[in-house]
Amino acid sequence: MKIAVAGTGYVGLVTGVCLAEYGHSVTCVDIDENKISLMQSGISPIYEPGLQDLMKKNMAKLLFTSNYVEAYHNADVIFIGVGTPEKPDGSADLQYVYGVAEQIANSVKNDCVIVVKSTVPIGTNDKIQELIESNLKHDVKVSVASNPEFLSQGSAVKDTLHSSRIVIGVEDKSAGEILKQVYEEFNAPILVTNRKSAEMIKYASNDFLALKISFINEIANLCEIIGADIEDVAHGMGFDGRIGNKFLNAGIGYGGSCFPKDTKALHWLANFHDYELRTVKAAIDVNENQKLKLYKKSRRYFDSLKGLTVAVLGLTFKPGTDDLREAPTLVNIPLMIEDGAIVKAWDPVGIENFQKLYSDDITYSTSIEETLREADVCFIFTEWDEVKQVDLSIFNLVMKTPIVLDGRNCFNIHEVKKHKIVYDSIGRETVNTLEMTFV
Repeated sequence: MKIAVAGTGYVGLVTGVCLAEYGHSVTCVDIDENKISLMQSGISPIYEPGLQDLMKKNMAKLLFTSNYVEAYHNADVIFIGVGTPEKPDGSADLQYVYGVAEQIANSVKNDCVIVVKSTVPIGTNDKIQELIESNLKHDVKVSVASNPEFLSQGSAVKDTLHSSRIVIGVEDKSAGEILKQVYEEFNAPILVTNRKSAEMIKYASNDFLALKISFINEIANLCEIIGADIEDVAHGMGFDGRIGNKFLNAGIGYGGSCFPKDTKALHWLANFHDYELRTVKAAIDVNENQKLKLYKKSRRYFDSLKGLTVAVLGLTFKPGTDDLREAPTLVNIPLMIEDGAIVKAWDPVGIENFQKLYSDDITYSTSIEETLREADVCFIFTEWDEVKQVDLSIFNLVMKTPIVLDGRNCFNIHEVKKHKIVYDSIGRETVNTLEMTFV
């Protein structure tokens, strides 16, 4: 099929490239000429494992352009994969989705299916259908479908090529049949429902996972108080098939482009309809507090970070991505700087993006060892493999004081105890083999 994809961010570009991998002819549209030029050269403008290789493999079936009229006018299916950022009040900003919808209405000359891949509030697809029909320039039939994505940054290509499920929300049967053909080679379960149900499936899925993370973090915080071990607790819970063992890793909260935005958007929508999603609100509140968990822990060891050298391992919100959106470092590092700390930071892929925000106040290092050298304390914010595989002796060998505050539980407690270190993690016992006393 001839497919056009509006937007070349995580959702749009991954969708376009994966559709090409399964045999479709895909035109990806973006207003950023620099991004278009990069993609035409086979270079991905975003960091996502496996994406650039898949792009290069399918260049014969991929076209990148800023000319939306040419892209949309004779497409069989048009995917909308632009951003829906969070507004200050927590609601979703739909200006980019509606802008693309108007462009499509002005451009299409053939009957086609418009597929909203972007995460949008319940009822948005109905509004897009009305908007497009009221702005059509040619006598064509256009059907709008909801087709939410369920990809995770860092594994987006795998999540798309091997989807857990494909959800199609339509109001007419023919549009559903067309999308079944689009996804024929994906070999994934397909659920066809109405548009509002499809929109809600996306929000309900993400918000449930966010709630699960906040729940286990609260249990972890209580474990620290009463002397239980959160890893054993989570392991025991995971044996129950009704609970499962995924998203039970305690830490310093969720971040990224989905969970924070989607929890706030659904909570806002419920309030708009005079209903409160109390569990979702609790997940949001717990997560905001959890981001500061390590910074508060540091007060056990220092009255202030003023004049201290602080080593930061990991800047991104999770491993496998250079995305900083809602990353705990964005809250913690400004506090460190304001407190008078000398901050040294390492991340394998996130430094360039972080430098755009803080170029002068931080010393960036290309190695973990250099970051730790002569540091008074180390904060671990991202569980990169390079961090988890580090030789634990390095903390004592190169740090001025081997105090490690681990927000991702990267190391086995029993292994840590073999080294001279103060190791304070989430929901587990604190190791102090230095036998130091603190404030």
